[in-house]
Amino acid sequence: MNPFPTDIFTEPSDVDPDTLANLGPLRRLAGAWQSSAGLDINPKADGPEHRDYIERVEFQPIDPQANGPQLFYGLRYHIHINTPEEEITFHDQVGYWLWEPATGLVLQTLAIPRGQTALAAGQAQPGDDRLTVVAERGPTEYGICSTAFLEYAFRTDRYQLEITFHSDDSWSYVSETTLIVKGQSDPFIHRDRNTMVRTGDATPNPLMMIQTAKS
Repeated sequence: MNPFPTDIFTEPSDVDPDTLANLGPLRRLAGAWQSSAGLDINPKADGPEHRDYIERVEFQPIDPQANGPQLFYGLRYHIHINTPEEEITFHDQVGYWLWEPATGLVLQTLAIPRGQTALAAGQAQPGDDRLTVVAERGPTEYGICSTAFLEYAFRTDRYQLEITFHSDDSWSYVSETTLIVKGQSDPFIHRDRNTMVRTGDATPNPLMMIQTAKS
């Protein structure tokens, strides 16, 4: 059964300008976070490499976004990771987390400056303590797009991110990326894990700040 409405053009008329009040399960991500307890397991010619890493991430609310009748509230994010041994960036990532209150759809978009993007999806309710989003290579919905070299040498077949919120206002994650590495017979699970501690609160989204200033 087609879950979408016949009218694909008319946007909602009752949009709340306060994104922070409408983020559902994403609300606890809003703000700034850091940790020096990250662990990365990545593929190398001689076997898996284990690296400790230092991570900083910020999530800030954006104005409500509509695709016709579909309405999202969301966060823009930036992840920056270093290792204790090197000054150069180990990993950089930007994107959006989006929540559709009408359906419970959760989306994560991601882009990394090595020529790769993905759109991962999951389902959640406002009070959930765990979020899981998945993207797979091939589909035009919730898929993965890579450069020709990455497709040849380190093809990404699947991406899964699981976030767990804790009662002390921290949260942890496990990221698993299934790679087909050229010359290796078995898929490699590239895994990252960390627990993030809050360092700052989020600021209101631009529309909310404008309306607050007017009032």
